[in-house]
Amino acid sequence: MPADLAVIGLGHHGLPLAQAATAAGIDTIGYDTDPRPVAELAAGRSPVDGSLTVPEIRRMLSGGFRPTANPAELGRVRTAVLCAPTPLGPEGSLDLTAVTDAACALSARLRPHTTVLLESPVPPGTTEGLLRDLLEAGSGLRAGRDFHLAYSPGRLDPGSRTHGFAGTPKVIGGLTPACTEAAAAFYGRLTDKVVRARGPREAETVKLLETNFRHVNIALVNEMAVLCHELGVDLWDVIRCAETKPFGFQAFRPGPGVGGHGVPVDTVGAHRPLRLVELAGQVNERMPQYVVQRAATLLNEHGKSARGARILLLGITYKPDLPDRQGSPADEIACRLMDLGAAVSYHDPHVPDWRVRELPVPRADSLYEAAAHADLTVLLQHHRTYDLQGLAVKAQLLLDTRGATPTGTAHRL
Repeated sequence: MPADLAVIGLGHHGLPLAQAATAAGIDTIGYDTDPRPVAELAAGRSPVDGSLTVPEIRRMLSGGFRPTANPAELGRVRTAVLCAPTPLGPEGSLDLTAVTDAACALSARLRPHTTVLLESPVPPGTTEGLLRDLLEAGSGLRAGRDFHLAYSPGRLDPGSRTHGFAGTPKVIGGLTPACTEAAAAFYGRLTDKVVRARGPREAETVKLLETNFRHVNIALVNEMAVLCHELGVDLWDVIRCAETKPFGFQAFRPGPGVGGHGVPVDTVGAHRPLRLVELAGQVNERMPQYVVQRAATLLNEHGKSARGARILLLGITYKPDLPDRQGSPADEIACRLMDLGAAVSYHDPHVPDWRVRELPVPRADSLYEAAAHADLTVLLQHHRTYDLQGLAVKAQLLLDTRGATPTGTAHRL
């Protein structure tokens, strides 16, 4: 049966959009070139960790959302949004394979007057170049004349209680003014504010700027963390004071590494590299090694060696209060500690099983008992359920990489 909307790509980008559309009363189908997420959703389960909960998926299904593995359904929608993943490829550029597959699946069934939107992170020029060419070649239709084409960067803050879909402005850039207005009409049903960019390239570059802005600023405070430790300065107090400035400063905080689905892009196609982003990536990639170095030094200062030490890692997800481990530094930290001969275990209320190098990592059932038994406890992620005051009392030695413990109760990054 016909639907108003097809969300193509049922992962971290597509599921929240499908959820918002279904909640707004838009008749929505979900399609993926991989049949596995379709099967998981049809069974009432989330296909990816950290996206939507099982109750949220079930509410979507009861609200009319229909996951489908039948590409013919794509030919009976008014709007199609491509939300395919674009991970970093081996050369450091975005891998557009999934976007290409999604576009090919749609193009063979594209009808006149359909609005096609791309939300995946892509290099500037992809919408009016690669995507347009694929859609026109497969359909025989002309973008901007026979169908509308636009780009809108995904702006998700997973798990946020303050920045939901409706309250986050949506940037759009269409191939033509009519394409922009068609995109605005669609997104206006989902969000309180629509921001019109001059065109697709500008909208694509918004995503590039926003992602790199985060990584560059995290790199700055990560370097400050290393410097302040060497100087004996409390960086966390420095940040607390600096963020009282009402202009010209935005607070970022250091950590054991940078996770998440927004990957920094330091080069775009054949264009010159973004040197600052490249350097920021190098700084952030060193943080897991620095955490292990600090852990080994702390053990040594207390008369213990990393070899044979019992080390408990707390919170192995990339973001607090979510099960999503995409890009989490916990894996690298665990590997490096194991290479030093440490016996690593973990605790995370959101992750029941964890494997590193294909081997299971022991999971602590009782947090306080495990911390008391461990030679060193390392807080990698501050989940809301953690009582850090009580934990600091129980732990033999506590390294806090998030600056979340009360002052003076733990060794901070």
